[in-house]
Amino acid sequence: MEITVDQMYRIENKGHDMGFLKKFMMENAGAAATRRLVEKFGDLNSKQVLVFAGMGNNGGDGLVMARHLAGYDSTVTVVLLGQPADIRTEESRWNWSILEKMPSVRLISGGTFDTKMSPDVIIDGILGTGISGDIREPFASAINYINNTNCFKLSVDVPSGLDPQTGNTVNPTVKSDITVTFHKVKQGIPKRKDLTGQLFVEKIGIPPEAEEGIL
Repeated sequence: MEITVDQMYRIENKGHDMGFLKKFMMENAGAAATRRLVEKFGDLNSKQVLVFAGMGNNGGDGLVMARHLAGYDSTVTVVLLGQPADIRTEESRWNWSILEKMPSVRLISGGTFDTKMSPDVIIDGILGTGISGDIREPFASAINYINNTNCFKLSVDVPSGLDPQTGNTVNPTVKSDITVTFHKVKQGIPKRKDLTGQLFVEKIGIPPEAEEGIL
């Protein structure tokens, strides 16, 4: 069953109000996406992983992945596309604060990054829902870097630049090998297999009762 972006937003809020907090949804999303990488590669301890994180909850999912990947002994670099003080949600700020206590993960913030990195895997956690107009900097440079880098790419929830409601894109848009989306698939995502690559829909623990009155 496909749902709208607005329905998903309302289901998340209702689940949160029931006591299943959004930080738990974020934790389960990042863990589920990491498991898909483990399934793909088996052993991640020799892999250089580059996580691009935006300033909202899509970035927060990427921050969770960074912590989990460090636990699999990957060499993890996180590029936060802005200043830590500007992270927009409490859940994402909480996950960033954990990474700040982890010397095993290299953190880069402020929106600039070294384009000479040679990752084996890139995690796209830049932009989720609610995009409009052309992509601004530093997000556009990050998306272009992802598309111009020859490695395996995983998008969290939706490839950045793809509107998960309509399937329309803005310029530029990430082209991924795997997209891991959560709870139920949003209507626009299956229309763009050319951008999503292999699509997985993962449950993240939201109570089915949170759908009542919405679906």
